[in-house]
Amino acid sequence: MDEKQYEEIVRGRLSEKRFQHSRNVAKAAQELAALNGVDPQKARLAGILHDIMKEAPPEEQLKIMDDSGIMLTDVERSAPKLWHAMAGAAYLRDVLGIDDQEILDAVRYHTTGRAHMSLLEKIVFVADFISDERDYEGVRELREAARHGLQDAVMAGLIFTIQDLSQNQKPIHPDSFDAYNAEVLARGNQ
Repeated sequence: MDEKQYEEIVRGRLSEKRFQHSRNVAKAAQELAALNGVDPQKARLAGILHDIMKEAPPEEQLKIMDDSGIMLTDVERSAPKLWHAMAGAAYLRDVLGIDDQEILDAVRYHTTGRAHMSLLEKIVFVADFISDERDYEGVRELREAARHGLQDAVMAGLIFTIQDLSQNQKPIHPDSFDAYNAEVLARGNQ
């Protein structure tokens, strides 16, 4: 399948608002990829696909994860907002036949991050924060950071995620802590 075919599949699974978000993430991912030496078309495709399961009913997300052998941790089970990333990667692999592990990982970890993310994973993680329709306190600064250095934008995104979840007394996925710690340690070793 080509990118347009994938885009039409995504369009059919999402509301117009969420589809526009996916298109904006694809655009931001393509731009960040060009700045960071990553294949812009691959980044664009990962961006358009990242939320493919976002509006699927929870039962469908759980079934896809179960069918693909994903065993949810207690933190994951208590955080349905994370399911679309795990279910999305499984759907892309098992239903759409996408076997590019970089794309699958970029979709899988776009909500939590993880330690030692690939450049593509970091790009989709950040693109999701800075897409054109996003309007939250600090988004302009994060967009500026992303244009000047992916590492600073990743760190800002992780800090935002961890602070937001902790302030709202929500569970924080261990992958987010691992990603944060890996980024801090990488900075210390430069």
